Amino acid sequence: MIHCLVCNNTVEPFISFGRMPIANGFLGSEQFAQEYFFELRVGHCLVCHMVQLLDQPDREKMFHANYAFFSSTSTRMAEHFARFAAQVKRDYLGSADPFVVEIGSNDGIMLRNFAQAGIRHLGIEPSANVAQVAIGRGIQTISEFFDQELARKIVSKYGQADVFLGANVMCHIPYLHSVIAGINILLKPEGVLIFEDPYLGDILEKTSYDQIYDEHAFYFSLSSLEYVFKQHGLEVVDVIPQNVHGGSMRYVIAKRGKYPIADAVIALREKENQLGLHKPETYVNLRQNIERSRAELMTLLRQMKQSGKRVVGYAATSKSTTVINYCGITPDLVEFISDTTPIKQGKYSPGAHIPVCSYDKFSARYPDYALLFGWNHAEEIMAKERAFQAAGGKWIVYVPRVQVIE
Repeated sequence: MIHCLVCNNTVEPFISFGRMPIANGFLGSEQFAQEYFFELRVGHCLVCHMVQLLDQPDREKMFHANYAFFSSTSTRMAEHFARFAAQVKRDYLGSADPFVVEIGSNDGIMLRNFAQAGIRHLGIEPSANVAQVAIGRGIQTISEFFDQELARKIVSKYGQADVFLGANVMCHIPYLHSVIAGINILLKPEGVLIFEDPYLGDILEKTSYDQIYDEHAFYFSLSSLEYVFKQHGLEVVDVIPQNVHGGSMRYVIAKRGKYPIADAVIALREKENQLGLHKPETYVNLRQNIERSRAELMTLLRQMKQSGKRVVGYAATSKSTTVINYCGITPDLVEFISDTTPIKQGKYSPGAHIPVCSYDKFSARYPDYALLFGWNHAEEIMAKERAFQAAGGKWIVYVPRVQVIE
């Protein structure tokens, strides 16, 4: 029997993606023999309805001094976080000398908006190399994992926070109760937690199964989060859908009774009921849709190979690791993966060991097809790659369905 990470009741497994490496574990050829693998399984709790990983690697294997993701490489995400920060400043920083804390602050892409405004802030970023970049940009940052003990240290040094922020981070943390208890310690009585993560409803509707990988311990819905926060005297007071990362939801959490519940929360509760997020059969359907997507993508890639067409991957993302290894994509089907992140170039994709090359190799000799692993940034990428399309290049996408885009 498998026990829920949130409520300790029974979790019903609904899919295994099989043997899977660390999603962001891009590696050199000398590291192949020591590469770590685990079984990527997902289940649905029958009581609190939290969708979650059934096994997760130790956090030190995922977030470390060589972590290969820097948020600021995306112009669109920089703009998104500037708008996010503007909303926070407008709606929740009315006190004198406000203090903002962000968990998983990465290279400071969000907090720089507060730093530039002279607002007291603190980033908590466990990956030391990424934290160092933020510090170099003048953003107050510590490289630790957040829990109750760290919350008490922060309060003793800086005082309580007006706002605690998270962006694509809360879903990474399996010990969620400890983090929420720490947030309760850290926040002022009128303070708010505001975070956004990939939304379960979007994953279901788009069959975006590549959102499922080692770093994402949870796949949040409003109903499952309301269950969790209720245990800590907190409640969801607002929800704001976001179109980043393939479909995310921004949640505003406050201590019970401090803020009115927005109409958007009531509407989302009803929508989730209609989607059947509480029903086991919903996840059986998701598994069937995932299996169908895999079959269609592999059929298409094999046809390309038989026709003598060159296919190159575009964007060496964490999400690509799930797709590549679950589907069985090999270097004979995808020649290499083009990526602009220097730390990934010259390395190989986790598990399948497809070479990761600089963008120059992609643009020097365009392939016939580019398999778009960074589909959640499709608009930004395709606008930048008009020359590729003008040269006859076509895109292969697999969300929300497998298709070729000319």
